[in-house]
Order: sequence, then structure tokens, then C-alpha cells
Amino acid sequence: MIMHANERERLILEAMGPSGFVSYRDLEAGLDASPATIRRDLTRLEGEGRLIRVRGGAKLRQEDKPEAHMRLSGTPFDQSITQNLAAKQAIGRAAAALCEPGEGIMIDGGTTTLQMCEHLAGLDCQVLTNSLHIVGALLPQTGTQILMPSGTLFREQNIILAPAGEDSMPRFHAPKLFMGAAAVGPQGVMQQDVILVSAERRLIDRAEQVILLVDSTKFGSSSGAIVCGLDEVDVLITDSGIDSAMAHEIERAGVSLIIAR
Repeated sequence: MIMHANERERLILEAMGPSGFVSYRDLEAGLDASPATIRRDLTRLEGEGRLIRVRGGAKLRQEDKPEAHMRLSGTPFDQSITQNLAAKQAIGRAAAALCEPGEGIMIDGGTTTLQMCEHLAGLDCQVLTNSLHIVGALLPQTGTQILMPSGTLFREQNIILAPAGEDSMPRFHAPKLFMGAAAVGPQGVMQQDVILVSAERRLIDRAEQVILLVDSTKFGSSSGAIVCGLDEVDVLITDSGIDSAMAHEIERAGVSLIIAR
């Protein structure tokens, strides 16, 4: 069935959702249309003043974005920090043990990645992070250098994210990226907000090795936007609560699985 232009335009604008951004990749997956047709649709919508084309996709004009774009989906940081804390602390210790003295690393914001910070003391690492919580944990470490991106502060998670479709990261390339997730399943690593997906993709593109930190309650859920496939993860650190079927799926994807004790 051929989809008419006005129907495609409606779906394009709906796909932007609260974030105000949609990627070419998502449009090609969701629309029954060729890349050339999608580009023409975006050009037409831009000419009508309904969106702005940017690298990697399109975004709404700032004045057209819904107020909801200032909030991220998911559990607020202050609530999630207390959930499964012992497991997260063990995972954080195991993650920090993978860091080398003087190494440049990236740490994505999250309640599990936060737990690795205290164990970086004395390593004199250079750390790029988008999390104010992580910055606060690293500040007492006089030998740790801290870099941050520019962007919008999302208060509930206390992280700084660039507007969707834009890149405000410092010129930084790191051997290792440590990141969390809202859920992990056979289809890949997921987050509950497309703004986080866009931000984490930019981090992944700058890393030689992706190290995923998730407690075992995050496995099996199929809800969320996919950040990456399991094949893009190099190391996954979790706790002993992971079931054997999921552990087999992870290892079958070529991921090195570490069980933190």
C-alpha cells in the first residue's frame, strides 16, 4: 500500500515526540518510503516552517517544542539511586577495576555508573561525563580531570544533554565508555527517552570499547527506544541475579560478561 505525502508528513511530525527530534534512521525504519522521498518530505516541511533539517535527521523549531522536552521519561534519579543499591555498588567496583592509571574515559550519567566514581581515586583519569552527580563525586579527587559538554540541564536526572540533533561534546576520544540502560534484551540496549538515545549514540561513536553497567533487574524488558544492539557492547557488568538464558544470549552476541560480587 502506497503511503501518501500528507500521511508521511503526519507520521514524521508525530515521530519527533517530546524530544522534538527524529533521526533519518528511525524515519527509514518507520515509513514505507525511499530515502530520497523522505528527504523531499523533510525539505517540504522545512520550507513550510514546520521543522528544521539537521545533521542526522530533523528537529522542531525551538518555539514549537512541547514543554515536556525539558523532562526525561523514566524514574527520577533520587528515586532510582536507592533501588538495588548493593548490586550497583558491586558493579561500580568491578567497572572501576577495568580503568588504567592516567586513562581517558567517558562515564554516562546514571545511578549505577555513579557507583564507580569513588574507586577511581588515585588513578588520575581524565573523565568526560554529562552527569552533575558524577562531577560532584569526582571533584574531591585532585588528580582526576573532569570534562563536561554544554547543553540543557535536566534537573530530575541532573544531567546535561545537547539539543537533539546537535553536538556539543568536547573533541574527546576515549578507550572506554561506561554507560547504563533502562532495559536490556535480545533486541539490544534500551533507554526510556529518545533524547538519551541520541546522547548515548554520540558517546558510543567516540569510544573504542563500550562497557555496560546494569543490575539484573534490567534484563528481559522490551520497552524503550533502542540505543544499540548487543553486538555493539564489548563488556557487560551485572550481578548474580541474571538468569542463565539471558547470560547465554549476551555471550552468544560476543559480549564479555562480568558478574560482580
